[in-house]
Amino acid sequence: MPRVLVVRGHQATPWELRPWTLLPDRYEVELLRTGPNAYDTSGAGLAEVAVQTRRDRFPSGRVGDLLTRVVGDRYTGDAADAAFARADVVHAEELSYWFSADAARRKLAGGRFQLVQTVWETLPLGTTFRNAQAKGWRDEVIAATDLFLAATERARDGLLLEGVPAEKIRINQAGVDLERFSARDAPAPSEHVILSPGRLVWEKGHHDVLRAVAALHRGLVGESVRPRVLLIGHGPEEARLRAYAEELGLGEFVEIRGVPYDEMPATFAAASAMVLASLPSATSQLHVFDLPRAFWEEQFGYVLAEAMAAGLDIVASTSGAIPEVLDGTGTLVAPGDYMGIARALAAGPLSRPPGTRVAYPETLLQRYSVEAMAGRLADAYDAVLAATSART
Repeated sequence: MPRVLVVRGHQATPWELRPWTLLPDRYEVELLRTGPNAYDTSGAGLAEVAVQTRRDRFPSGRVGDLLTRVVGDRYTGDAADAAFARADVVHAEELSYWFSADAARRKLAGGRFQLVQTVWETLPLGTTFRNAQAKGWRDEVIAATDLFLAATERARDGLLLEGVPAEKIRINQAGVDLERFSARDAPAPSEHVILSPGRLVWEKGHHDVLRAVAALHRGLVGESVRPRVLLIGHGPEEARLRAYAEELGLGEFVEIRGVPYDEMPATFAAASAMVLASLPSATSQLHVFDLPRAFWEEQFGYVLAEAMAAGLDIVASTSGAIPEVLDGTGTLVAPGDYMGIARALAAGPLSRPPGTRVAYPETLLQRYSVEAMAGRLADAYDAVLAATSART
């Protein structure tokens, strides 16, 4: 049975790994698991190979992060070498991540595996808008990769503009466990709660959600409605968001906290709407010694698929791939249009009893099912291995 090695650096997440657990009848799958990985993947159901990286040699915290960024990370040790050596397919992610470049470098050095890359990035940054390290990583990844799996049509367009041949690109949208997020048996909540999920950073637009809710509380849009807000996540903007909620008079109506992934279905079920207010740029924070980081837009938004599975009404900005993912459902507003968010909430979910579910097309839901994604993955692996066999 062919072997697939999933490579995600320190960014492996249990929700992204779920489709690979459905392939045991067609592929043996292993995950390279680093010590500093940001998420607990022990319950994901995949065989894990514990490996070391350069990051392990540096102190924990920001000092170690800075040193790693300066010298560049990579896999080290016999365990990683053996995992790459026994793989028939290595599946990494994006054009300019260190772990994708590590896999590409091994392929260019004579690795016998086929290299597949998932790409979420919707902006064709080229080399002009990448920092010095990322430029080299991008070039290595494009040179070595056999097949790119674009998460959206917009990501595919970006790859074409990066110079990737069309025949090397397939579309493979993200998949979620539809049954797990279904809210069919959940009790109706007694009050309106608006969810705003995502890392607490500027580009996720949480501050615009607070502005919209403040407008609703003050009766600036329609009749005065006073929903509660749950900002879900962690990040550097947390203190400022808390202060802003107080300044807007929302202190007692706003909760900011992380929610474990296992608790997200119940969180969706207890809400009346989800707002994804992503902006079309990041903070312009400087890379170390290099270019401003002002180039970002929403690349997919797993929470969109999860909210649809839960029957939760969605209000979202038009940033990046959001309109494509929603595909005519939900309500779209321009990025930064907080009054538009307020009007959409007032006219839609807040005009109905708390927790009212909405119906999404079954074809759309099935597109984002974990089973459909797993099938597309297996078909992609079959194709890339068959093409290799034909050449030899």
